[in-house]
Amino acid sequence: MATASVAFKSREDHRKQLELEEARKAGLAPAEVDEDGKEINPHIPQYMSSAPWYLNSNKPSLKHQRKWKSDPNYTKSWYNRGQKGFQADKFRKGSCANCGAMTHDAKSCMDRPRKVGAKFTGKHIAPDEIIEEFELDFDGKRDRWNGFDAASYAHVVHRYEAKEEARRKYLKEQQLKKLEEKNKTGEEVVASDEEDDDDDALKVDEAKVDESKQMDFAKVEKRVRTTGGGSTGTVRNLRIREDTAKYLLNLDVDSAYYDPKTRSMREDPLPDADPNEKFYAVSTGDNQNRLSGQALEFKQLNLHAYEAFDKGQDVHMQAAPSQAELLYKNFKVNKEKLKSHVKDTIMEKYGNAATEEEIPRELLLGQSDRQVEYDRAGRVIKGQDIAIPKSKYEEDVYTNNHTSVWGSWWNDFQWGYKCCKQTIRNSYCTGAAGIEAAEASGELMKANIARKEASEDKPEPTEERKLASWGTEVPEDLVLDENKLAEALKKGGFWEVDPGFARIGDFVLGVHTSIENAKRKEEKDERKRKYNIKYENDVTQEEMEAYRMKRIHHDDPMKDFL
Repeated sequence: MATASVAFKSREDHRKQLELEEARKAGLAPAEVDEDGKEINPHIPQYMSSAPWYLNSNKPSLKHQRKWKSDPNYTKSWYNRGQKGFQADKFRKGSCANCGAMTHDAKSCMDRPRKVGAKFTGKHIAPDEIIEEFELDFDGKRDRWNGFDAASYAHVVHRYEAKEEARRKYLKEQQLKKLEEKNKTGEEVVASDEEDDDDDALKVDEAKVDESKQMDFAKVEKRVRTTGGGSTGTVRNLRIREDTAKYLLNLDVDSAYYDPKTRSMREDPLPDADPNEKFYAVSTGDNQNRLSGQALEFKQLNLHAYEAFDKGQDVHMQAAPSQAELLYKNFKVNKEKLKSHVKDTIMEKYGNAATEEEIPRELLLGQSDRQVEYDRAGRVIKGQDIAIPKSKYEEDVYTNNHTSVWGSWWNDFQWGYKCCKQTIRNSYCTGAAGIEAAEASGELMKANIARKEASEDKPEPTEERKLASWGTEVPEDLVLDENKLAEALKKGGFWEVDPGFARIGDFVLGVHTSIENAKRKEEKDERKRKYNIKYENDVTQEEMEAYRMKRIHHDDPMKDFL
């Protein structure tokens, strides 16, 4: 992906991005498009496609890999070889004493040293060289082929073609001589090793024709004894030229994607066409080649090598392929032996129904032609009743005088025998007498429990004490005057006490404070003071009860609804 700035992505977004890149590389998703509308090759590595952070590129692009600006001073031109400059008629002051050219001195002159220089003879003045000065860019300085004239290679090609033509003519003459000898003698001439080599060389040379005249497209040439050592094989062509290219089978834009780099089209470009009319290697897609033939065997061989290496075996598919293939063959042989051994063991223990005699159809399907008549109660009137098949386990086996099997009775989450209703397994059957005795013992137990409950002494009822307004116990000898209590509740100014007084002692202190404040107000104005006035600083029981009733409890959940 050719993104410039790497923003933070969540784990899910990162996973989706990786899946998209894999789909683009596999050809399942279209390639990414840059700012100019050109497709970006998905196989380009990320370190090349990612733009530097300081470019602030928000769109995918490959411009950071291209040359942004070119210096007009740089040039890729080269020296004009063989071109002559001005040629003087007489010797000039400051020119070469040997040839008379103005562009160099006698020490650096490249001409043949003359017996008498042009300085003294004034004849045969050499023309001046053309000195070109230009700056080369980075690529121009390191270009090995800069200034190369392609036309100069024409004489090399001409010499090679002349040599090949003479060689071909000679080989044809040798072949004609052999044919004439065969016609004269009427027998086949045994060719020597050298002649066989000449025939092979002739066949190879005949196959080397111009591509415009090439007809043998399926021919494969091999070159041996290369400079690098070993042998190499060269395929002349990858397909027959008359066949249609795979990317031209379906020109629909939404059809199978063709990757030009790997020349692969993994999907089928013609999925709706007749499979019999499709060409195996092209129309069905490249994925079919991966899952068929030797490709699947090679895949299994690699998988076996990986698993063997993980389990501790010293095997490597690339380092020692012959060893890995030999181990895989031995593994397959041992696996078949183990399968056959397990199969024989199972057949010895349980038998083989396939080799035994064939079971009759009547027994196989459980049907027969015999007729059996039953009455309404289910009893057989005519014919023989169908035999109930028995399993290999023991059935209807009664032990210890029981007439029913264990598990035929269920009571109080316990299994037992139906005949005697006992829940103890392998116990001796007592019959109806045991059932009656169990019922009698149960009734007796219930009677004893009821008698015990009746004889127990009932607890004495506790006297309920009356509580005050907020959980405070009221003394037994407390007598409240209802008129004084109502008068205490009506006093508004008296109860304007700080609500932070949560305890009774704090409340009394607040009452004394309010009384002292009233005294100070009256002492300021003597005319308002009454005669024989008396202040009572004691708090009565009625006032305490009024305080309890009107006090705000901050921990009361229902205080806001009062």
